Amino acid sequence: MSLAGKKVVLGITGGIAAYKTPDLVRKLTAQGAIVRVVLTDSATHFVSELSLQAVSGHPVSTDLLDPTAEAAMGHIELARWADLVLIAPASANFLARLAYGHGNDLLSTLCLATGAPIAVAPAMNQQMWADPATQKNQLILQEKGIHIFGPGDGSQACGEVGPGRMQDPEAIIHQAAEVFDYDLLTGK
Repeated sequence: MSLAGKKVVLGITGGIAAYKTPDLVRKLTAQGAIVRVVLTDSATHFVSELSLQAVSGHPVSTDLLDPTAEAAMGHIELARWADLVLIAPASANFLARLAYGHGNDLLSTLCLATGAPIAVAPAMNQQMWADPATQKNQLILQEKGIHIFGPGDGSQACGEVGPGRMQDPEAIIHQAAEVFDYDLLTGK
């Protein structure tokens, strides 16, 4: 179980759990992964591009129509580059868009264009996680073969307690490494 040399696109969606992502990037790179970060517009309100660039060692991507990247079709290039697309935190909104194949920003478009495994680490209020629509979306994602890491259970930023917390970086990294072990055995 190793991430050494694996190319990971880390997609970050909007939510308070985004504060954990610089640590997640640091720990992924410590495991030998090469990490490129994609932020949704709402994620930029919770974590800075500069901090993520510093820990990843690579520019952070935010826009689907980035004039500097589109000459090479930047979103397609990232989709092809990835060995794993990991979305952490994955908001309820993003889970819904991913379940139904929406491609209205860089991260969702990249997910549609990649052949790499996709994993999501949900993070939201426990009521949002329990909502029937979110549960249905989770089942759709599982049927599509998308790996779901969590969510964890415990106290939440809103003051409530229950399932919906993004798992700690160590648990996410362990599960990400297992994706590669699982995929090695597919069809055998």
